Amino acid sequence: MQQPTAPELEILKLLWQKQPLTARELHDELAPVFGWGYSSTRKTLERMGEKGFVAVQGQGNRNIYFATLDKMSTLAGFAQDFAKRVFELDGPLPVAMFADSKLISAAEIADLEKLLLKLATAPDDVPDHSQEH
Repeated sequence: MQQPTAPELEILKLLWQKQPLTARELHDELAPVFGWGYSSTRKTLERMGEKGFVAVQGQGNRNIYFATLDKMSTLAGFAQDFAKRVFELDGPLPVAMFADSKLISAAEIADLEKLLLKLATAPDDVPDHSQEH
């Protein structure tokens, strides 16, 4: 599964903290961050629904949104991908670096550690044949 874009991740973070939220509620919180219009928020939510990142439910005359991606798996994937691509680290990341996170509770740290270890020890999707002659 593909990773969320930066704006999609911001929407997911809000939903993980406060779901469900309406498009207007999401927009009001994100507008200062992205400086975009309400139609951009709606379009991003629509794309996220198509990707399976959020679910929408009608409630009266408005839609409410829920995150469908698991928070810990998504964050672990981002962290491990960043560690590999940017820092070229192959081993598991130390979970101590997440201890002061506003997004992860102390109870979730153990789950994150397990996910990061699993990701770090999983074989890469595409074998590296650059050393072959």
